[in-house]
Amino acid sequence: MYNFDVVKPARIADAVKELSDSSESQPLGGGQTLIPTLKQRLASPEKLVSLAGIDEMKGVCKGEDGSVCIGGATTHATVAAEAGDYPALAATAAHIGDPAVRNRGTIGGSLANNDPSACYPAAALASGAIIKTNAREIAADDYFQGMFTTALDEGEIITEVRFPVPEAANYQKFVQPASRFALVGVFVAKYGGGVRVAITGASNDGVFRWAEAEAALSTNFSASALDGLSLSGDDMISDLHGTGAYRAHLCAVMTKRAVTAAG
Repeated sequence: MYNFDVVKPARIADAVKELSDSSESQPLGGGQTLIPTLKQRLASPEKLVSLAGIDEMKGVCKGEDGSVCIGGATTHATVAAEAGDYPALAATAAHIGDPAVRNRGTIGGSLANNDPSACYPAAALASGAIIKTNAREIAADDYFQGMFTTALDEGEIITEVRFPVPEAANYQKFVQPASRFALVGVFVAKYGGGVRVAITGASNDGVFRWAEAEAALSTNFSASALDGLSLSGDDMISDLHGTGAYRAHLCAVMTKRAVTAAG
């Protein structure tokens, strides 16, 4: 790795100041993506600003509107243990990576990185979550802007994520066994105003909503409502783990499984 400095502020305001002092500063959450990136010399920041010591960015609570609010520096393991008011979200967190990843990785780091095969982007997008930063609030539909691309500005920190709790929800992940990432993952959430379906791991454009499935399920929330629906493999990821056509097929299969499990 390159030489770099590490600072560990105790407040959000101090972290923002540290990041604004230099364009070569970078925030550090759990480090599950950034540290391997540094080891491979794919990034060379002069300073890492650790968010691990900011207590106001940790924990799970219930909002006044009934939503589940999760601090940006909250680990996957904590979400799994404490987000019981949103069972599908807690279950999603419980199956991210392995125990080491779950005890170090954070929800804010995952959403900021926006890996095309990560689980939290699907959960946030299907839930219509609000991503709160040190500067503003961003709706999930506006936040995700492509593979590894988000609406975050330089130096902007995810401080909290608010998840509206649905009537029913489920996440189904077809696991890539080596990485534990989703080869295809589908999060389905049913709300009074309709159903949202978000898919991760499949598209070259990153996480996306499947509009046709949402329309069908909003009328009839059952796996049979998806009969005859399919996605094209043309814009899907194609690699040694699976072709675009295979991933497109898995999207339909995993969506049906999620609907059935959500019941």
